[in-house]
Amino acid sequence: MSAATLPASQKPHAVCVPFPAQGHITPMLELAKILHARGFRVTFVNTEYNHRRLVRSRGAAAVAGLTGFRFATIPDGLPESDADATQDPATISHATKHNCPPHLRSLLAGLDGVTCVVADNLMSFSVDAAREVGVPCALFWTASACGYMGYRNFRLLIDRGIIPFKDEEQLTNGFMDTPVVWAPGMSKHMRLKDFPTFLRTTDPNDVLMTFQLQEVERSEYASAVVINTFDELEQPALDAMRAIIPAVYTIGPLASVTEQVVVRRGPLDAVSCSLWREDQSCLAWLDARKPRPRSVVYVNFGSVTVMSGQELAEFAWGLARSGYDFLWVVRPDVVKGDTASAAALPPGFLEATEGRGLLASWCDQEAVLRHEAVGLFLTHSGWNSTLESLGAGVPMLCWPFFAEQQTNCRYKCVEWGVAMEVGDDVRREAVQARIRDAMRGDKGKEMARRAAEWREAAAGSAARSLANLDRLINDVLLSPARLGG
Repeated sequence: MSAATLPASQKPHAVCVPFPAQGHITPMLELAKILHARGFRVTFVNTEYNHRRLVRSRGAAAVAGLTGFRFATIPDGLPESDADATQDPATISHATKHNCPPHLRSLLAGLDGVTCVVADNLMSFSVDAAREVGVPCALFWTASACGYMGYRNFRLLIDRGIIPFKDEEQLTNGFMDTPVVWAPGMSKHMRLKDFPTFLRTTDPNDVLMTFQLQEVERSEYASAVVINTFDELEQPALDAMRAIIPAVYTIGPLASVTEQVVVRRGPLDAVSCSLWREDQSCLAWLDARKPRPRSVVYVNFGSVTVMSGQELAEFAWGLARSGYDFLWVVRPDVVKGDTASAAALPPGFLEATEGRGLLASWCDQEAVLRHEAVGLFLTHSGWNSTLESLGAGVPMLCWPFFAEQQTNCRYKCVEWGVAMEVGDDVRREAVQARIRDAMRGDKGKEMARRAAEWREAAAGSAARSLANLDRLINDVLLSPARLGG
């Protein structure tokens, strides 16, 4: 008898613990839904701060749960706030590591019949908490495999005396262009600037550099590591991961697996963890452009990226001058120190683009990228966005902000052939030229061809990912013997 056919009282119970940022919560919720569809009871654990944001954006019904799927909370230990913004990465990383462990242990001890824990790799203290209650813990690495190996190589970069940097001039004097051809599991086209940005410090105790390195190294103690990717896309990086961690399960793209496992238009569709209210007009606006397929530029810099008002203006006028229709997601907190960024757009921009642009505060990105009107994605290169774009066969323009987004950008441009860079120093002329080249130039045609090939590869990976999912469930999540190292 499979878990899906067991009586409710006998179903296995998975506790899912995402890192408290939108880009981590979204894929963890997808995985939680998949486990629920496979017969698990699920307890999904948000921080109290994000729980309040979720209620404000989606209403109380969003956290009411449903049969066999409930929400729980733990405090992050930071001062109470009702701000509707992403928390500072360094602050929340330090807080989760030092404040959350006792609260998670207490929660697990009070839950009924916990079978396993599935936690974000950046919440690796969950391994210890799970061991205390005698259940296995799988860590979910929500970023790319190449990003994972980028962080793992921090140790070798430290040992070689390359990081931390000797002085801040190395950030601007060309040192960042140094080739790094020796890094295990990485592309031979890597430069220092293509590694995750947390190495850009002169402080050996930098919070983000040390936190990320410690968290990826602690993944060896988990019962297994789950990653949202597929083997054809990242084989060298995955081979390097498996040389360190024998139990690595590729279950991706998660959107493809969800389509195979989760009943569409079923009760789980109502379960969402979007921390921003989604603009429902986006798809209708795209529908009006169906007669001109692949004619719209979609712009979204993700949930964490912030920029200056000048950079926002350069992107705005680059879009305006490109001549193409565009759908632009402008988060309320995307401009540094601003809480109403749409209002910070340059004077005259809305008039210059009247009738061919739509501004939204947030949207259902997966649905937007799959819309036939969308022909290009201007993106920060976060992993969720990258996989969703590959799954939809949409080429990309990249403006990476931080973390492993720079690594993803390098792979998309050089290894996978689906993207080009805007450049660090944003200029409207460059934005305009890149958009036009990507939409109708020879380079853009080749990017579109490669993107279509990767779309087929992503779709074809579903069978293997489903098999990996079943192995994860049977060999790890339902096996008390797999308690990790």
